[in-house]
Amino acid sequence: MVTAVDAVELVFLIVVHSAVAALMTRFFRVRLSTRWGGFLYAGILVPIALVLSTLFFSGILPLGPDLGSAGAVVTLIILLPTVAGITFDYFWMPSPDEVDLPERWDRDERPNRYENR
Repeated sequence: MVTAVDAVELVFLIVVHSAVAALMTRFFRVRLSTRWGGFLYAGILVPIALVLSTLFFSGILPLGPDLGSAGAVVTLIILLPTVAGITFDYFWMPSPDEVDLPERWDRDERPNRYENR
């Protein structure tokens, strides 16, 4: 029987892995200039990063419930967050080409965090 702590740990792992997948996908989309390059790298490298993260969270930090089978772990902890992160970046976030950035940012134009004190 799954306890409340195990359920919270499972949700934590899914949320953290989804955030990692979304951030990695965004990084690949911004850095690569090809149309399919970001998607290919995200589809290959994100699951590898999530497997390593799963080994860290479940091995070094004993988080997460015993899901019973390797298929359940791959589905819930790796596949679901990968799809959620890639979907979040591709369908909810604006395309990197649509974001307007300044051409340069001079050091003097940057706001000083101590000015208003």
